[in-house]
Amino acid sequence: MAAGAEIVCSACGAEALVVRQPVYEGFKKVGEEFLCSACGHVYSSEADVPFKSGGPTPILFTETDRSPTPHLFDAAENEQLCRYCANYVINPFTQWCSLHRREVEATDSCDQFTRRENTDDAAPDRDEPE
Repeated sequence: MAAGAEIVCSACGAEALVVRQPVYEGFKKVGEEFLCSACGHVYSSEADVPFKSGGPTPILFTETDRSPTPHLFDAAENEQLCRYCANYVINPFTQWCSLHRREVEATDSCDQFTRRENTDDAAPDRDEPE
């Protein structure tokens, strides 16, 4: 179908929407027919449908209308989250701090943060001997 679904109907002259309906032979789809939503006039093919030319899309916003990108964390501030702590234990049922012996969230933080040695989530390389 063309860019828009608006047409100027050749039968009634109204500006309307085109309705695309499947045509069946028994249970097999054999094609589609296009109808004017105002008067019901049937067009035999998509090439015969008089689509309305809309022209260029208006530009509503410019770069000056955009809000500035929010700055949420300092560079080192999000590095002290429980997710990166050596005492952070995660299993399928809970997230746990082994130092404070309580449930925590990955985004929690505390003053007794100890950086974990391996902070990336990637699996260790299998090529290295264990």
